[in-house]
Amino acid sequence: MVRGKTQMKRIENATSRQVTLSKRRNGLLKKAYELSVLCDAEVGLIVFSPSGKLYEFASTSMQKLLEKYEICSQECGTSESNKKQDPQCLKQEIENMEKRVRILQSTQRKMLGEGLALCSIKELNQLEGQVERGLNHVRATKTKVLLDEIEKLKQKEHVFREEKALLHKKSVNLRGANGCTIPSIGLTSIERVEVQTQLVMRPPHATEMDDNFMDVDNVPLSG
Repeated sequence: MVRGKTQMKRIENATSRQVTLSKRRNGLLKKAYELSVLCDAEVGLIVFSPSGKLYEFASTSMQKLLEKYEICSQECGTSESNKKQDPQCLKQEIENMEKRVRILQSTQRKMLGEGLALCSIKELNQLEGQVERGLNHVRATKTKVLLDEIEKLKQKEHVFREEKALLHKKSVNLRGANGCTIPSIGLTSIERVEVQTQLVMRPPHATEMDDNFMDVDNVPLSG
């Protein structure tokens, strides 16, 4: 049976809510323990049930973890507030961003083959390697795209062949059901027709015509 997706809202039934709390709390405590052991991390977990009951896990000491967390929070908060309030920090950050933009623009121009006069041999070798790696990646991607297109065309061709064979089969079955046959004329019949046509269309020989005329002249006239 497929388990439905749990909606992220408060469970109204008190018994189901308590069962879910127990299961998920135990799973969360187990994951915290695994994280501390596998990754050698300092993990602290605190859970209060709706009734106010405390469940906690600490990889070392919860008190030490809380003190460390408080110190880190104060340092981060002070650092962030100082950065926001100190114009000098903002100015330095803007300068750093502008410097990074200039470096990226210079690298882009060099990749396009521009501004190479001041480059050293080492820089040119590094640039050449980057260009070759990029070109190899582009070619590999292009080859993959072409192979995928060829495979798609082969699949379409296979589908068209199957459809053609199916249509031919349906056509043959339809002609057989209607009792229709396609007349076929052999080569021998064609040659016979051509021979007969030539014999019929050939004019009579000249000597035979002369003999016929002579016979007509020799017939005695009656009367």
